Amino acid sequence: MNTMRRTLLKGAGGAGIVGIAMAAGMLKPTAVYAAWNKAGFESKDLGSALGAIGGGDAAPSGDISVKAPDIAENGAVVPVEITSNIAGTESLAIIGEKNALPLIAVFNMMNGAEGYVSTRIKMGATSNVLAVVKAGGKTYKAHKEVKVTIGGCGG
Repeated sequence: MNTMRRTLLKGAGGAGIVGIAMAAGMLKPTAVYAAWNKAGFESKDLGSALGAIGGGDAAPSGDISVKAPDIAENGAVVPVEITSNIAGTESLAIIGEKNALPLIAVFNMMNGAEGYVSTRIKMGATSNVLAVVKAGGKTYKAHKEVKVTIGGCGG
């Protein structure tokens, strides 16, 4: 039996079912965006972004590690790793303090997932990269300053 053929048929069948559900109106693309934090991602300043994700009163924590380069030669691609050693981490947000739109990303940790994220972000100017972690109904934060030599957010 050809496993490649079986995999192709399963994929085609699944795509067909999703297509039928969309055509019937049972599956709407707008439903996927229901949990999107529009106010947070459209915030123009740090205070508004923190407030929108519930991090306005976040306590500093040494259990959160923000790993980023001290100097980023190109602000368009700054590698960042966030690790939360806080038990029961529910979500992790990345904020670029001086970006035109500070809230960069929010990651929800499901089913006991490890509190770790590695990604690349854009930074418009030298500033702090903040990590805001929600765990056990409380919010915590940590930061690291990154010096940007060439701006990535229109700079």
